[in-house]
Amino acid sequence: MQDAAPGQVSYASDRLRPVRIWLYGLAAFVLLIVVVGGITRLTESGLSITSWKPLSGVIPPLNDAEWQAEFEAYQQIPQYSVLNSWMSLSDFQYIFFWEWFHRLIARFLGVLFIVPFVVFLVQKRLSRELALPLFGLFVLGGFQGALGWWMVSSGLTELTSVSQYRLAAHLTAASLLFIALIYVARSLSPGRVLGRVTSFHMSTGVLLLVAVILQIGAGAFVAGLDAGMGYNTWPLMDGAIIPNGLLAMDPVWRNLFENALTVQFIHRGIAYLIVAYLGYLLWRRQQDGGFAGVHGWLPRIGFIVLLQVGLGVATLLMSVPIGLAVGHQALAFMLAGLVTAYVADLRRVR
Repeated sequence: MQDAAPGQVSYASDRLRPVRIWLYGLAAFVLLIVVVGGITRLTESGLSITSWKPLSGVIPPLNDAEWQAEFEAYQQIPQYSVLNSWMSLSDFQYIFFWEWFHRLIARFLGVLFIVPFVVFLVQKRLSRELALPLFGLFVLGGFQGALGWWMVSSGLTELTSVSQYRLAAHLTAASLLFIALIYVARSLSPGRVLGRVTSFHMSTGVLLLVAVILQIGAGAFVAGLDAGMGYNTWPLMDGAIIPNGLLAMDPVWRNLFENALTVQFIHRGIAYLIVAYLGYLLWRRQQDGGFAGVHGWLPRIGFIVLLQVGLGVATLLMSVPIGLAVGHQALAFMLAGLVTAYVADLRRVR
């Protein structure tokens, strides 16, 4: 089926079409979870539920006594005593909702995976070679849930927020799950992909994807330290292109992950490198045959990169409003999805 010419694969003969739709749907749902997770973080709601109950936690408090019990549990952690001692029960219910909703849809992702997966197995749409990797994605999704609780638990005893290290692990794992879903779905597309592909194209495409993943992780460190709340100027940062204080912490490596100034500087720097690198790829492709066939992805990726940079600058200059910040995070995942589709199509060229 992979070798069929474009337009010669009918829906009736394309037994993997429902599988692709399912995988793209799962990727879209992962993106929804990321968006809700971003809102949860920006509203400082992530520590409102102080226990992990995989089954019973689906049901929120249903009466005054249950709400009071949840509120009293929250009052025992540092975030409440240090930052939120002013909260009333109604204030708490607002932050509780976002964390509960985030956990609910994350659980529902498992249902959206396993039920169609079993159906497709029964229908014999999945070969053994395909079923095993897909089940691996299910395991990765479960691991992501465990990472989420590991992240939350870091803020329940000593910190007033979650560890930026664990937040970065959680968000990066989500990006890997999203990318894997897009990659498998795209790889199952019927027909041929046209274009000339060399090892240069493949290696540079993979390198671009790696850079985007690193940038998502760097963005998580910015979020975890609230580093975007400071140094809200551009292109200068603290009045300079290279600000003072980048290596103020000792040992030096801590600055890369714990110094808000350095973390934001790194996030900016990776963005500049991605823009320059993509500019080089576009120039190189223009000199080497243009953007027909599979390389038509590059101009689209370039447009999204510029849009993402503009959105990031606006988010910074406006001191991280929720709408812009969530949009910036969501667009980063969409960019990763586009680059993934490009890499998948590079591999499909015959």
